[in-house]
Amino acid sequence: MIIGWDTSSRHCLRPINLNQVYSAIVLKALDVYTLTTPWVHQDTTTIAFYGVYADAPQTPGAPRPAYGHSKDGRADLKQVLLSLGVSGDGGIPLRVGIRDGNQSDSVETPLAVEECLALGLEGMRGIVADSKAYSRRTLGLCLEPKIDLVTLVPRTCAIRQALAAWGQQQLALPLLVEKPGRTRAEAPRRWHGQSVMRQGEGEYSDQRVVLEEVRFVVVHSSQLAQQQAQSSAAAQVKEAEAVADHVRQVHTRWFACRPDAEAAIAEYEGRGQGRRGRQPRPWRYHTRRYGIVAASRRTRRARRGRPAKTDPAPTEAGYRLVVEVEMLRHPEEDNGWTVLATTVRPEERTDTEILQAYQDQMTTVEPGFRWIKNPAAIAPVWLEKPERIAALAMLTVLGLLVYSIIQRQVRLYLQTHGQQVPGNKGTTAPPTAAVVLSLFARVALVQVWIDDQGLAQVYGVQAHHLLLCNALGLDSSWYEVPPEYKSGQCSQTP
Repeated sequence: MIIGWDTSSRHCLRPINLNQVYSAIVLKALDVYTLTTPWVHQDTTTIAFYGVYADAPQTPGAPRPAYGHSKDGRADLKQVLLSLGVSGDGGIPLRVGIRDGNQSDSVETPLAVEECLALGLEGMRGIVADSKAYSRRTLGLCLEPKIDLVTLVPRTCAIRQALAAWGQQQLALPLLVEKPGRTRAEAPRRWHGQSVMRQGEGEYSDQRVVLEEVRFVVVHSSQLAQQQAQSSAAAQVKEAEAVADHVRQVHTRWFACRPDAEAAIAEYEGRGQGRRGRQPRPWRYHTRRYGIVAASRRTRRARRGRPAKTDPAPTEAGYRLVVEVEMLRHPEEDNGWTVLATTVRPEERTDTEILQAYQDQMTTVEPGFRWIKNPAAIAPVWLEKPERIAALAMLTVLGLLVYSIIQRQVRLYLQTHGQQVPGNKGTTAPPTAAVVLSLFARVALVQVWIDDQGLAQVYGVQAHHLLLCNALGLDSSWYEVPPEYKSGQCSQTP
């Protein structure tokens, strides 16, 4: 697939035309490389920018850089929201959206679902997304036209906590997926789970909220349980140190009257004046109870001079706070539970297929975001106009498209022919595109001119380079000495 470009084509990169341009390129790539798109994996990330931008872009459809929740930890910079939908086969980016920097993921996900459906991809089964897609609007958007959706239920949802408790009460859950350990010493990784039907709310296009039966897949992962147990132990130690510092600070406070002490307790418990909403929970593994005790402390004498030996030491009455800390019990069986919500009926897809569809989220859209943030390194930068931000984002995703196709074609060819190429640590069958490109960095064409005679020598070409050329459909003769050098009759270029 060859993409032509000249300076007269810059107008097609206006934000209002970005989706049209990119959709045409994607459809051509799907046709050339016979890519299948049963599942579209959706996710979002943020791109930070330096500088000051106008509140409203001059071009309709251009993103508005704004302060918002930064996924890069750069709350000091303005940002835009980048939304991607990629294929399950090779992680090929199929859809790109650039939104305002303060747009919520819960608002973006329904828009992304509608744009994915508008692509009209042949053979598309449904959409996979993370916990941001679990909302009444998204469920209704997929339930109404019978679109398949697989998403993760957030930990804070009551239905998720109830289903995890239900799973712990089961004597044994069916084995869904089993994979070998990452190392020889590591035990096999197993996922057990089972589907249950529960009532869920869906908001339809006419804004009706309807109770529908939603399928939930309750899953226990041995790998996740081990990771959570290790992180929980480290977090408990860190939190215990923070609790000890908090207790010391509370004990040092002095209050002249009881109402002041009660106001301090209300502030610690999140019930202070002007506080609204749910009470904050600063400690996850500890609970604390505050109390007020009457106390006295020594104070300075009111008069100057040496006091008499019989004079009592001056004191003042007041109040102090005491804190009782109790460590919460977190049994090991609480670790490793996840709950997936899906609109796919049990008779259509098995629990194993639903779980594998969600697991592909980590190997499709997430690597694409890592490539954009690290090798592409488009953030943070400064651009003069929001319109240029949209164009830069689209060109970057276009580079990700080429990167993903290279990686997918090479891996497919090596798997089909049972071959391997050098990797970062020995030979590998599924190399990344970065490894493939780095292998060709060692190839060089050396040209030497003596009078009017030219000599050439190609260095570094090995068998795996020719193998990769075959995998990508490239002409391996590019890495051979040109015929004019072989005959020795080549004129020197002025």
